[in-house]
Amino acid sequence: MTALRGVVHQTFSSLRIRNFRLFFTTQLISVSGTWMQSVAQAWLVLHLTGSGVDLGIVVGLQFLPMLAFGPFGGLIADRVDKRRLLFITQSAGGLLALVLGILVVTDVVVLWQVYVLAGLLGVVNLFDNPARQTFMIEMVGRDDLPNAVSLNASLMNASRVVGPAIGGVIITLYGLGACFLVNAASYVAVIIGLAMMRTSELRPTEPVVRAKGQVREGFRYVWRTPALRNVLLAVALIGIFAYNFTVTLALLAKGTFHGGAGTYAVLTSCMGAGAVIGGLVAAHRAKPTPRLLQVLALVFGGLLAAVALAPTLLAADLLIVVMGAASIGFIATANATLQLTAEPAMRGRVMALYAMAFLGTTPIGAPLVGAIAQWTNPRVAMLAGALATVVAAGLLMWRHQAGLRAGVDAGGGGYTGAEAHRIEAEAVQETEAESRVG
Repeated sequence: MTALRGVVHQTFSSLRIRNFRLFFTTQLISVSGTWMQSVAQAWLVLHLTGSGVDLGIVVGLQFLPMLAFGPFGGLIADRVDKRRLLFITQSAGGLLALVLGILVVTDVVVLWQVYVLAGLLGVVNLFDNPARQTFMIEMVGRDDLPNAVSLNASLMNASRVVGPAIGGVIITLYGLGACFLVNAASYVAVIIGLAMMRTSELRPTEPVVRAKGQVREGFRYVWRTPALRNVLLAVALIGIFAYNFTVTLALLAKGTFHGGAGTYAVLTSCMGAGAVIGGLVAAHRAKPTPRLLQVLALVFGGLLAAVALAPTLLAADLLIVVMGAASIGFIATANATLQLTAEPAMRGRVMALYAMAFLGTTPIGAPLVGAIAQWTNPRVAMLAGALATVVAAGLLMWRHQAGLRAGVDAGGGGYTGAEAHRIEAEAVQETEAESRVG
C-alpha cells in the first residue's frame, strides 16, 4: 500500500500545486467542451451541405492561422503576461462558441458563417496555444514541468473520449445548438480558474522587450540550437505523416474492416484510452532524456506499422491502445524537452514552432495521407506514417550520436535553458547531459 501511494504521489506530483490544480480542473471542463463542439460542428456542416470537402475546409481553417503565423503568436506570448493573454483568448473562444450556438438555435446559420467562425477560432488558438504551453512552467517550475506536461496530455486525451460522448447525448436530447452553448459556458470555468490563481505563487518570465526582427530571431535561435532543431524536425515529420488519425482511423474502419461509424468510434476510443495511459506513465517517469525520446519515436513507429498490418479488427483495437500510449509518451516527452531546453525569453516562440510542427501541419498532412490512401489503400497510408516515424527516430539518434562524437551533445544536452549555446561549444558526456534534464 505504501508503494502504491508512492507511485500515485509521483504520478500526480504537480497537482499538489494549487494554481496547476485550478488550471488542470478547468482545462478538463473546457477541452471536453471543445471536443463536444468539434462533433457538433462536423454534423452541422454535413447537415448544411453533406460535403466532406466542406468539412475538410472547416477543419483546415482552424489550423491554417497556426501554420501561417505560428511564430508571431509565440512572440506575443513572449512579450506579454501569459495569464492576462489567456484571459483574452479564453474570453474570445467562448464568445465565438456563443455566437455559433445562437446562429444554430435560431436556425439562421449558413456555411460561410461557419467558415468565418472557424477561421477566427484558428486566430484565437494562434495566441492561446503557446500561451497555455508556456504558462505551465510559470505555474509549476522546472522540476515539475515534465509531470505537468504529461498530465496535461492525459487530460487532452481523456477529454477526447468524454467530450464527444457527452456531445452525442446533448445532440440527441437538445439538438446541435446546445453543444455550442455548453462549450461557450465551459470557457467561463477557465476564466474563473485563472482569476482564482494566487499570482504570488507564479514564476512569471520576464516579458521580451519589443524590437525588430524578433520572429526571425526565433527561427535563427532554433536553427543554431541542435537540441531544439532536431526535435522540431522530428515532430514535424511525424506530424505530417503519422498524426492524422482522424483521417487514417476513419479510412481503416471503413475501407479495411468494412465497418461504420461505430467501428470508427471504437478505434478512436481505444486510441484515447491508450493515450491516457501513456500520459500517466510519462508523468510517473517525470524526467525526459534524449534516449527516451528516441526510443519512444521508434516504438511508436513500430506499433503504427503493426496496426496497419493488423489482420483483424480485434487485433487492431488492442494494438491501437498500446500505440496510443507510445504516441502520447513521445509527444509529452518532446514538449517537455523543448520547454526545458529553450531560454525563457524564447520559450513562447519555440513552443509556437512546436504547435506548427505538431498541429499546424494538419492542412498539409491530412490531404496528403488521404490521397495516399485513395491511390493505394488505408494500410499503406498508415505504413507511410510508420516509415516517417522510424525515419524521425533515426534522425534523432543520428544527430545525437554525431554530436557526441564531436564532443557536443546535439541531441538534448541543453536542458538548462540559458546554457544551450555554451553547451554547443563544450565537450560533455552523455550521462552528464541526461542528468541535467529536469
